[in-house]
Amino acid sequence: MKKSLNLLIALAMTVALVGCTTSGLTGTTYTRDEARRVQTVKYGTVESVTPLVIEGRTDGIVGTGSGAVIGGIAGSTVGGGKGRSIATVVGAVAGGLAGQAAEKNLTTKQGQEITIRMESGEILSVVQEVENDRYFHAGDRIRLLKQGGVTRVAY
Repeated sequence: MKKSLNLLIALAMTVALVGCTTSGLTGTTYTRDEARRVQTVKYGTVESVTPLVIEGRTDGIVGTGSGAVIGGIAGSTVGGGKGRSIATVVGAVAGGLAGQAAEKNLTTKQGQEITIRMESGEILSVVQEVENDRYFHAGDRIRLLKQGGVTRVAY
């Protein structure tokens, strides 16, 4: 009973942690370090928009670690002695791989490539996440916001 409870608690923590991950790839998402910093603002008009998929995270920070813990706990409930140790290791490895795949699926986002004709005549392309199912459209007047190495498209 105690092992099942531990497994249930670990699973709940994993779901909570993965659910808290945000991509920060929208035009209105800023990190704490980006707040209160000067940005360069330029204006332009959207020429075209191409829907695309932004791949999910695979760095394993949340998914792999949590999956390994859950898999290890689950594996430790199998067998006894040396068999239990082997099952724990196999469970941890399998759980880590499953957790990494789950993290990638949960953090994959719908994106858009926005091609913009700037007022200067220059044509630029920016890829960013679609926010609230709201795509930019050809003819939209936009602001191009640049800060350090980060560029955003906003209305």
